[in-house]
Amino acid sequence: MITVPGSTETRTLSKIKRTYMRPRIVAFIPAHNEEKAIHDCLMGLKEQVLPSGVELDVFVVADNCTDRTEEIAQEAGVELGLSINIIVTENNKQRKVGALNAVWKNIYGDNMDIFEMERTDYEIAYQRSVKGILGMDADSRLAPRALQYLWDGLMSARNIGGVMAKYTMRMPKKKSLLSKDDPYYEEKLYSGEYGGPMARWWTHQQKQDMASWLLNLQYRGGSTYVLGGQATLFRPEALYEVMQSNKLDGPWQNDSDVEDMLLTWQLQKNGWKTLVSPRARCFVDAMRSYHTFRNQRVKWSSGTVSLLTDRDLMLKTRHTGHLWRSQMKSLMDLLIRVIFVLMLGSAIATDQFQWSWIWVIPIGLASLLNAILALKTPMHRPIDVILAFLLISPEIYLWVNLMTFAQVWGEKLSNDKKDGWANQYQAEAGKTKSKLVQGVLALLLVISLVIFACYYFRDYLTSEAVQEATSPYLMAGWIGLTGLTILMSLIMVYQIWTLRGRHQA
Repeated sequence: MITVPGSTETRTLSKIKRTYMRPRIVAFIPAHNEEKAIHDCLMGLKEQVLPSGVELDVFVVADNCTDRTEEIAQEAGVELGLSINIIVTENNKQRKVGALNAVWKNIYGDNMDIFEMERTDYEIAYQRSVKGILGMDADSRLAPRALQYLWDGLMSARNIGGVMAKYTMRMPKKKSLLSKDDPYYEEKLYSGEYGGPMARWWTHQQKQDMASWLLNLQYRGGSTYVLGGQATLFRPEALYEVMQSNKLDGPWQNDSDVEDMLLTWQLQKNGWKTLVSPRARCFVDAMRSYHTFRNQRVKWSSGTVSLLTDRDLMLKTRHTGHLWRSQMKSLMDLLIRVIFVLMLGSAIATDQFQWSWIWVIPIGLASLLNAILALKTPMHRPIDVILAFLLISPEIYLWVNLMTFAQVWGEKLSNDKKDGWANQYQAEAGKTKSKLVQGVLALLLVISLVIFACYYFRDYLTSEAVQEATSPYLMAGWIGLTGLTILMSLIMVYQIWTLRGRHQA
């Protein structure tokens, strides 16, 4: 019994004891038609070693599902012995953002509810017991002990708002390993576990790109401008502060195609650190075709550009300068290649081309840089290193990204806003088709016509009058191209220098 001083009121402690709860991590897993992936995701959580004295609760949001996601998640919870809570959404217009906020409101209440519901002692105690919120995608899988590493990072300092795992794309197994006599052949192909040579090539390119990004973040101190939604452990009070300071009904906002980047910037604006874990790893699925990859990257790039140029948000991050420099680097990459093609074609057509061995320097630097990145990419294959050294894979991949860059800025300047989430969902569901074949055929047709025209008018193009008229322009073009190439070469030298460290991607 306890007596309040200066009062005759007497209360018991039994009620407080009944509402005490051990500290816990809660996992938020939005899942839209993820029947093929949700069991693997939950299996990864089951294999985690939890911090001493900490429990784990899992909230799976079956978001506008038309498949067996809810049923499979429920069965997996029983099978794996996990504390599973299933939340079903219907007519959710905000997709992933709406799903994540649905879980948040389930625990912390809905600020938009006009009926002010009194929280029970149990609900209050549960809220206080939540010390970490793990945001995960349903097609991600944590590596063993990843959750422990994320927890250690989050609890290492009071001002850390979120810690992200290092992402590695899962390489699909060789499709050739499947026997066509296997009665489950089509079912195994449908599972996404197997892929052909192109699917495996695309996967590695994205894996190497991710490795390069992670190495760069770690070299610059481990701070990240985006806490990826695939696997990030957040501090609950940091999320609550973002919600309150921005007058939101949940921490995640639907104002951007990159809701995780927007949330990260808001955390940094409020003084919270956002870090990438040096040890925690999470395996994620890659886009396995040109079409799905392009739609995903357009969404990411468009969202990034919108955040950088949106004055209404009034958001800045310590990484803003780095992001603008990245945009400028993409512009220089595009200019160098376009100018080089035009200058080389004009010089050959007018018989004014002269080879210079100094051009080998940037090619050699690019070859060395990409070979090092390929070697530092987790679980790399020998063929990946060879193709990287020969610059075949990096150049193809770079051209695809440059097309994305040009498309995003073209839409931005023309104010042609598109729904990035809808485009990506439709591409992954096979509802839209790629125009890659038509584009390649059109390009080959144009090249063929140009070559034919140059051959047909070769006498005129190589005449002294034409050479004298074009020579000053070619000279100015080569000088400008040389300046851009020197600048890009210095950037590559800096990148190679940063890769000398022992950071792991």
